[in-house]
Amino acid sequence: MENKDQKTIISVILIVGVLIAGAILLKGSKPLAPANPIKNNSFSNITTITTEDRVFGNRQAKVIFVLYEDFQCPWCGKFFQESEQTVRDTYVKNGDVLLVYRDYAFLGPESVSAAEGAECAGDQGKFWEYHDYLFAHQSGENKGNFSDQRLKSFAQSLGLNSTVFNLCLDSAKYAKTVATSKIEASAAGVNGTPKGFIIKDGEIVDSIDGYLQLGVVQQKIEAALK
Repeated sequence: MENKDQKTIISVILIVGVLIAGAILLKGSKPLAPANPIKNNSFSNITTITTEDRVFGNRQAKVIFVLYEDFQCPWCGKFFQESEQTVRDTYVKNGDVLLVYRDYAFLGPESVSAAEGAECAGDQGKFWEYHDYLFAHQSGENKGNFSDQRLKSFAQSLGLNSTVFNLCLDSAKYAKTVATSKIEASAAGVNGTPKGFIIKDGEIVDSIDGYLQLGVVQQKIEAALK
């Protein structure tokens, strides 16, 4: 009787072993779908240009140059003086390239205030004038140069309606816009400025990673335009 029971147990073990082996073979015969598929849409925030974006040039341009900057960043100021203005004059004004400015205000509270100030100037159609004025008047970081009072004086110097501008700045109208721009950029891997993305046919074809000399920037843009 004991031998019979032992044989029965052994048979059961063998059958279970065969079933397990078969299951393993079957499992390995085809790729398994991940339990929780991850869809990374972070770059869509970079490549999608909306009516809310601050743009310079032709929205139907062949190439789009998205540029993330911080108004206090000295390398952004250098890039603006030595490269960005030439890019505008050479490629943007003739309709070949659309320049898109986006905030990556990470150097402190005055970076955030300056970004909000530029957005407020944009309400009066002078975003780019204010943008240029900020870069032309950099002077250290978080030392009061871009205090609210100074930002208001910049607006006055540019001929903006001071009452409208001041109300916009004081109400923090664009606080969420500036913060969201940084969050979305960070999700796509931006961690410093200047940072640029060259886009063609909805795809990122090249990038500007930190300060680059004009000749290098032009080579990248020329390659995208071919």
